[in-house]
Amino acid sequence: MAEPVLEVSGLIKRFRKFEALGGVSLKVEPGTVFSLLGQNGAGKTTMIKVLLGILKPTEGTASVLGHPAGSVAARRKIGYLPEDHKFPEYHTGPSLLDFYGGLQGIHRAERKKRIAYWIDRVGLAGREKVRIRGYSKGMKQRIGLAQALLHDPDLVFLDEPTDGVDPVGRREIRDLMLDLKRMGKTLFLNSHLLGEVELVSDHVAILNRGKLVREGGIGELTGARPAWVFGFAREPQVFLQKLKELNVTMIRRDNPGSVPPNQWEIYPDSEDILTVLVRLAGEDAGGLRSLQPHRESLEDVYLKSLGKKEAVSA
Repeated sequence: MAEPVLEVSGLIKRFRKFEALGGVSLKVEPGTVFSLLGQNGAGKTTMIKVLLGILKPTEGTASVLGHPAGSVAARRKIGYLPEDHKFPEYHTGPSLLDFYGGLQGIHRAERKKRIAYWIDRVGLAGREKVRIRGYSKGMKQRIGLAQALLHDPDLVFLDEPTDGVDPVGRREIRDLMLDLKRMGKTLFLNSHLLGEVELVSDHVAILNRGKLVREGGIGELTGARPAWVFGFAREPQVFLQKLKELNVTMIRRDNPGSVPPNQWEIYPDSEDILTVLVRLAGEDAGGLRSLQPHRESLEDVYLKSLGKKEAVSA
């Protein structure tokens, strides 16, 4: 089995009395898209800065590409698109990439070929003479992606890569991420667009106040416990009592104006239990009006992992 591209064990980072990371442990497998989720202040940026060597951990260990996090050997094969990058605005796209390619030690002739390829690949062909001061937010994200990928890294950190990009651009960037994955690259993604994350990610970790509260594959997190939504014309009192007796998990859907008005999200443990529940619902005086399967979205998983108070304040 291949060694993890990234491995963190018992990672703690304190700023005086404030603990930004509280003992986080995780692994990232090669050739996957790994997404780190959490609210602002959850510790995501701190985690990325530790992995890049910008910050040193207070306790714990972190290795990247088989080397200590932050070492020169690790950073040579890392690409990074920060959330709020600031490029010199007097550059054009090609001159910016030429500058960074020189810093990365890419030979001039090779640099020229790679610049032409990536300018085209990120959708900036035909705008080679436009200076960055005239770029839109979406164009700046595109040139940032090209800069992060120019030196052919094995691991790419992408912090909000589709921020400020229009729907067509988001689709193109998403396709690019999947192409990189097919090429064997490993992507470490941080994004608030959970729908985008769900479309591209293999594995997700959720941070809350510096703690890892949930982790797993997309299929595992969103499909581990299939739910069924039972809709009634009136409150199904006998049915609800039976659910408690059978110890079946149930969540009331508080959707004013919904049809039917009384809806319950129910998690049966087996097909046999589901059959029993359907029979009981049909016999209840509440009047069963609808029954449909429900697959949790990543957003559902995320909000439940944070809890109601945190979810409301997001």
